[in-house]
Formats: sequence, C-alpha cells, structure tokens
Amino acid sequence: MKKVTIYTDGACSGNPGAGGWGTILDYQGKRKELSGGEAQTTNNRMELTAVIEGLKALKEKCEVTVVTDSQYVANGINLGWARSWKANGWKKKDKKPALNPELWDELLSLIDRHEVTIEWIKGHAGHPENERCDELAVKQSEAHKQ
Repeated sequence: MKKVTIYTDGACSGNPGAGGWGTILDYQGKRKELSGGEAQTTNNRMELTAVIEGLKALKEKCEVTVVTDSQYVANGINLGWARSWKANGWKKKDKKPALNPELWDELLSLIDRHEVTIEWIKGHAGHPENERCDELAVKQSEAHKQ
C-alpha cells in the first residue's frame, strides 16, 4: 500500500468570511498542491475541506498521514468526537448540534477508505509544508473576498 503524507491548512478572513484551504500531497517526494476557497465560510470549514480534498485526490487505498494545525480536525478524529456526534444524530454530549455535520460525514467516509493517521502540529511555527499550505489558503481567501 502506498504511503502518502497530506499536509493541510485552512484560512478565513473574518469568521465567517472569505476563506481558503491548501493541501499538499507527498508521495515518495513527488508533491501535488491543491487549493480552493469560498466567499462565505468559517475557518473550521476550510480546515475540514483541506483534509477532505486531499483524501479525495487519492486514486487508490493508501496509508495516509494527515498533518494539520487544526485541533478541531485532529481532536474530532483522534478523540472520536466526530464518530460520536454521528452516532448521536450529529448532536454533541451537551445535546447541542454538532457544527459542519456534512463535512464531518464526508471526512469519516473518506477516512474509512484508507488507513489514516492524523498528526497535529503547531501552526505558524516554521513547518515548511504547513507554511506553504497557509500561503495557498490565504491566497484563496483573498481571491474569494467580495
């Protein structure tokens, strides 16, 4: 099985506001950059979208390490929050609705197609791929300002 590393980041100018996401797929040193954005979104939606789009770009089942600076994404998967929310009809423990259920649902489906590990790193701390993903995300965020 191919081992792929996916680096991701999301950005939002205002929250909500214009947002962007950036993703780098790395397979044996070969890299592919992806990015996109929306005119009206949130930072967490862009963080989720970056991971989703990276996983959607894979053409076969892979062993994937997702590197993100989003604790929302990392904890949502690693601590089992998203699966728990889904099992409870997209309600959190406090019975309030979980945010972004359609994105979480899509992410969980994609994760189930691969062997995925989520690694959290501190953002804006000089990690080269994270900094590049941030550049891609910010550029898209600026391009989607109305």
